[in-house]
Amino acid sequence: MRPIQPTDSLLLREIYVDAIQTQACQTYSPEQIKAWANLAWLPGLLDRTFEEGQGWISGVDAAFAIRYPANRLSMLYCRGRSSRQGHGSALLKAIECDAQRMGIKRLQTEASLLSLPMLEQRGWLMIAPEPFTIAGVPFVRFQMEKLLD
Repeated sequence: MRPIQPTDSLLLREIYVDAIQTQACQTYSPEQIKAWANLAWLPGLLDRTFEEGQGWISGVDAAFAIRYPANRLSMLYCRGRSSRQGHGSALLKAIECDAQRMGIKRLQTEASLLSLPMLEQRGWLMIAPEPFTIAGVPFVRFQMEKLLD
């Protein structure tokens, strides 16, 4: 695992798109997958998170997680070929431990249907479902939180 560098923006976008396109087909419609994956290439949309967030890349280019702002898990994505190999759990542990070292007592996130089970297994609590749209396509995500020891 290594820290994300400013030069990793293209790699992060590629992992993001791969994760959605290879893993979401059993949970999301083709329209949802297209709308969600296309966010990676919209100018300026993810730039601030990539530039100002704190995060790590796991494996050679398998997965990444970013905390931005400091008390929010903003992104956690794993390529399909690297899923179920422990990358997500390792990244989540790094995010939680780093936040704890900074004195943060509670982390928040908005989880997709893909990340919801892993977050729940790691002690995150669902607060509420939250409907939203991307390019006019409806989605539901889940507001979650974890209290850090």
